[in-house]
Amino acid sequence: MSKKFISFITAGDPSMDKTKEFIEVLAEYSHVIEIGLPFSDPIAEGEVIEAANVRALQNRATTDKMFFMLETVTFDKIVILTYANPVFVYGYEKFFKRCQECKVYGVIIPDLPFEERGEAAVYADKYSVHLITLIAPTSAERVKMLAKNATGFIYLVSSMGVTGIRSEFDLDLTDIVKQIREVTDVPIYIGFGISTPEHAARMREIADGVIVGSAFVKIIAQHGRKSAPHLRKLIKELTDPHLIE
Repeated sequence: MSKKFISFITAGDPSMDKTKEFIEVLAEYSHVIEIGLPFSDPIAEGEVIEAANVRALQNRATTDKMFFMLETVTFDKIVILTYANPVFVYGYEKFFKRCQECKVYGVIIPDLPFEERGEAAVYADKYSVHLITLIAPTSAERVKMLAKNATGFIYLVSSMGVTGIRSEFDLDLTDIVKQIREVTDVPIYIGFGISTPEHAARMREIADGVIVGSAFVKIIAQHGRKSAPHLRKLIKELTDPHLIE
C-alpha cells in the first residue's frame, strides 16, 4: 500500500493480555499503532473511547502495566496517546525513559499546548521519542509554525469536537495540507471520525494516511475478549483498496 494506516485501541480494555493480542492483529495491516493510556478525564475523546478508558481503569490498568505489556510487543511503531497529568504524575523523565526501553516510537499529548511542552520535549529528545504534533482546523494561523517543529508524523484533526465516529465531514482540509507541505515533508495522517472504507479513501486522497480509533474501540466494547476476528475484518476493509469503490 502506498498510503499508510494508523489504528488505535485503549490499553487494558478489556485486559493487557488482550491488548497485546489485538496489537498483533492490527500490526499486520498498520504502519503505526496508537495505544491510549487510560485516564479518568480524557478531554479529547468522545463517548466510545471515554467508555473504554472507564472499562480499562475498572480493570486496574495502570501506566506501569501498560509499559510491562509493551515490553513484550515486537511491533516497532507504537505511539502512546496520553494526557499531561498522567505523564506529570509519573514523572517526565521516567515516562520517556520507559518509552525508550519499550521501543515506543512517539507520544501524543492532546492537552499539552505547543508553548508549554518544554519539559516533555526535553525528555522526549533525550530518550529519542517523537513528541507528535497535532494540528487542528482552528489553528490555521499556527499551521506553519507547528508543522516546522513536527517530527515523526503530523496528526491532522479532521473536524471540530472530540473523537468519535462521524457520518459526514464538513471541513475541507486540502488548504491546511498545502500549508503544511510548504514547510515540511513529515507525513500527515488525518484522524477523528474515520470509520468506513469510503472515509479512509477520501482522506487518503488528501494526506499520507488515516487514523482510525473509535471504530475499533466500539468493536472491543461489543465483543470484549473475543474481538480479534472482528478487528481483523474491519482493518482489512479499511486498508484494502479493492474493497473501496
